[in-house]
Amino acid sequence: METALDASVPTQEVILDAAEEIFADNGFHGATTRAIANRAQVNAALIHYYFGSKEALFEAVFARRSEAINEERRARLAALRRAGPPELEAVLEALLRPTVALGRDPARGGAHYARLVVHVASGTDARSRRMTGERYNAIARVFIDAMVGAVAGLSRDDAVRCYMNAIAIGMSLMAPTGRAEDLSNGALRDDDLDTIISGAVRFIAAGTRAIAHAR
Repeated sequence: METALDASVPTQEVILDAAEEIFADNGFHGATTRAIANRAQVNAALIHYYFGSKEALFEAVFARRSEAINEERRARLAALRRAGPPELEAVLEALLRPTVALGRDPARGGAHYARLVVHVASGTDARSRRMTGERYNAIARVFIDAMVGAVAGLSRDDAVRCYMNAIAIGMSLMAPTGRAEDLSNGALRDDDLDTIISGAVRFIAAGTRAIAHAR
């Protein structure tokens, strides 16, 4: 049996990292357990030993990052609430930063997950809808309620749409594509995380308040 890339990293994590990259590059149907095993430099039998099937491995890959994102989101929102009722901008910052920061962190495989989560979240097939619902619906409701509480006159239905718009913007910012630099002739930096997030927060907050005041 071949050895894993880094003996200090648990084999399950090595497999998950490799699977995340292969799934991101090829999609669920295009990825094979053989390719994942080759990337992880492990015997393919270990994938079945630890995860049982390609389907289960795919879901484990998605769950690992989504759980980390949602844990950070909950912690940030809880910290805000301990200081008093949070402003909308603070709620949106707590929602967006964990996702965008992960997507732009190569040490955590962010670019691979950025592509994977966009694929799953935009999927209309049963698996994608189920995985998105299972991993993100509960935290979505928490933040939708927080948005309603932060903006006078914002109905929950409108908050749902504003939340969906916020998530779409957040996912578009996860991967450092360099497009903003190209369109601005180099004036906008693609590695300025704080500026990118604060700009998105201001944009979403203004739109959310405009919707609330339109009624």
